[in-house]
Amino acid sequence: MLDSILESLRVIELPTKTDFRSVTSREIALFEGPAGWGEFSPFLEYAPSECVPWLVSAIEAATVAPPQPIRSQIAINATLPAIDGERAISEVLSWYPGATAVKIKVGNNLEEDMARIAYTRKVLPDAAIRLDVNGHWKVNEALEVIKKISALGPIQYVEQPCATLAELRELHTKLNGEVLIAGDEVIRKSATPLALDLGGAIDILMLKVAPLGGIKRSLEIADLHKLPTVVSSALESAVGISRGLRLASVLPQLNFPCGLATGALLQNDIGSLPISGGSIELTAVRPNPLAIATYAVPAERLAWWRERIRNTWVAGAQEWIAVEGWSW
Repeated sequence: MLDSILESLRVIELPTKTDFRSVTSREIALFEGPAGWGEFSPFLEYAPSECVPWLVSAIEAATVAPPQPIRSQIAINATLPAIDGERAISEVLSWYPGATAVKIKVGNNLEEDMARIAYTRKVLPDAAIRLDVNGHWKVNEALEVIKKISALGPIQYVEQPCATLAELRELHTKLNGEVLIAGDEVIRKSATPLALDLGGAIDILMLKVAPLGGIKRSLEIADLHKLPTVVSSALESAVGISRGLRLASVLPQLNFPCGLATGALLQNDIGSLPISGGSIELTAVRPNPLAIATYAVPAERLAWWRERIRNTWVAGAQEWIAVEGWSW
């Protein structure tokens, strides 16, 4: 299997329209198997062990037929990076036509965060506001900041306000249901997400297909925890996003718009997933050959990604695939 992956490997670099958590471009590895295309795109700083579920997810996409959907349209939220200026905010929000929810990156500068939230409410007064903190706050800081931001208007939920499960549980108790908490990093960065006790810590489960090891594992996590679920992306290309859409299409319940429109943050992509009326239609994406050629990385970067896949394979992906019994 490893030889087949490396033989069909293509690596591209897609620039972003904005600085998204210090990311201004995404290098993405793609390979084609008997069931379709898989995307392997862990962030460049990730060690091989952290890359394992990303490679397993890509292999699942390339070798396993996807589950049958129960819905074909997936409602999405707008994603607003930590940018400033009314003109810039208006432009970004315009990339998500019809979105009924906005996820706003916060946590570094309260004054700037509050200005960004206030202007978003002005532009989209009926949109649900979600805050994504990426674990930056401690419990008491989170309580204070959430109180101040809530004074501007209702918050649908706060995503990963604190870093640890213990902190989230303490904050959840102190909030007493006034604001919902969504868990992201606490799940996807866990070595054992199926062994986590999330009771009393979060209200909403954030699922990202690639960091969790694929659709099968994501469904197992959702079934175990039995919480309302939002499917989100890890700033992938249209190939990776299509896997998130597929997961969202098969969940028994999907009560919130999903964070699967981050392709709008890319200047260019290798496939099309247009937003219409605040939703994206479930689509099997095949990368555009011309786009792959246009955005191909230099030979030395291709060699770097080949070595990264080899290292990830021996770091745990090979054993995981053997247990699953997937074959090329």
